Amino acid sequence: MTTLAEPRHAQPIERGLFSRAVDRLGGGLVQVFMILVALFWLIPTLGLLVVSLRGETDNNSSGWWTLFTKPAQLTFDNYSNLLASGFGSSFWNTVLITVPATLLVIGIAAMAAYAFAWIEFPGRDAVFLVVIALLVVPVQIALIPIAKLYGFLGIFGSILGVVLFHVAFGLPFAIFLLRNFFVGIPRELLEAARMDGAPEWRIFATVVFPLAKPAIASLGIFQFLWVWNDLLVALVFADTENQPMTKALQSQMRQFGTNVDILAPGAFLSLIIPLVLFFAFQRYFVQGMLAGSVK
Repeated sequence: MTTLAEPRHAQPIERGLFSRAVDRLGGGLVQVFMILVALFWLIPTLGLLVVSLRGETDNNSSGWWTLFTKPAQLTFDNYSNLLASGFGSSFWNTVLITVPATLLVIGIAAMAAYAFAWIEFPGRDAVFLVVIALLVVPVQIALIPIAKLYGFLGIFGSILGVVLFHVAFGLPFAIFLLRNFFVGIPRELLEAARMDGAPEWRIFATVVFPLAKPAIASLGIFQFLWVWNDLLVALVFADTENQPMTKALQSQMRQFGTNVDILAPGAFLSLIIPLVLFFAFQRYFVQGMLAGSVK
């Protein structure tokens, strides 16, 4: 009887070991696949970097992958010529546009979203529906009216005008995103703070805002990328003195060709900042995107 019972006990153990081996192998294959996808996704970025470090003659005569057999082609002359052409001022104009537009949208949207989520006032739902309706308004439909308004106010062509336009069109989505996150915060936390005598601004600053870091990080990444990579608004509202990098790069396009020695390093500089920002805050980005989706 003892000899017959041993195989029956051994079968589940063998199946358990087999299942664990399959799970580990499957997980390893998934990781290898994701690494390959990430490397494949980074190939254009690597190619752009290599092109920006090669001379115009080398880029016209051969592909960027030939650098691996001819490393002597590397040079920083393109970046020196880029800075000498005044591209540095366009870089700082981009920073002066993107940073205020991102911070203002986060600050205003967070306060508005808190009001829509936890403060009772007449017409709250109707006003929120109006905010949601603004999400479907295309940017192009407001270019001419806003341009006339800016001309009347005397801010057409300035950095301030570009910032205000981005803030206005970034607020509806920002309020919608943060409001959906705020309503998922347990009501007991806010009620406990109110019972302790905390005013609404203190509840927002010390309870709600710290809990909303993932959603705020996601919103910040969205807004930063949208403003940093914008070309349409810059073409309409920014003059040559206040133009960001996207407009400066667009002005380097020739009628019958491209100024590769200027466009490649400029495009890489405009690409690397958002890329670093995304990788630095990707954990908060994923948490913010999942926030409010599961109750």
